[in-house]
Amino acid sequence: LQQITPYFPGNMALSAGGNEEDAYLYGKYSGEELKALGINFNLAPVLDVNNNKDNPVIGVRSYGENPQRVSKLGSAYIKGLQENGIIATGKHFPGHGDTDVDSHHDLPQLKFDKTRLDSLEIFPFKELIAAGAPSVMVAHMNIPSLDATPNIPSSISKKVVTDLLRNELGFKGLTVTDAMDMNGVKKFFPNGEAD
Repeated sequence: LQQITPYFPGNMALSAGGNEEDAYLYGKYSGEELKALGINFNLAPVLDVNNNKDNPVIGVRSYGENPQRVSKLGSAYIKGLQENGIIATGKHFPGHGDTDVDSHHDLPQLKFDKTRLDSLEIFPFKELIAAGAPSVMVAHMNIPSLDATPNIPSSISKKVVTDLLRNELGFKGLTVTDAMDMNGVKKFFPNGEAD
């Protein structure tokens, strides 16, 4: 598709400009292209707060290290997509920015307490859920302060998906997981068992 569609800069480049209008236009133009191709569901934007320089996977997909900026630019991008009838998906709930492990290869662990998670990692998701985000992708991360079950990925944790995302944050839209063949989930819950 890159040969027939423009190549847009990463979210980090958009964030460096600090202009919500740029993020909105990125969403709008992406939405127009997706619609023209017959695609109505986009697994974007990344709402991870990228505050760990050793993070091997989020990189330029993040709007940066400031949760308020991530929220504003992510919301603007979603607005542009939705104006074209495209379903946007905020990911990777509850936040994959402060990890030093790629969940494609292993199960990252966030050892922060709930207060820290609420103020940083979860903040952009909370804001976008309140603004009516239609879909959220749950990451494969082990977060003991949210679910103390040993080695449980957040993607298959009732305490994360149902208790936190659905009940506490009030999300009523479509919930999806990151790919179920990633080692972040299948390391401790093999294919079939995790599904």
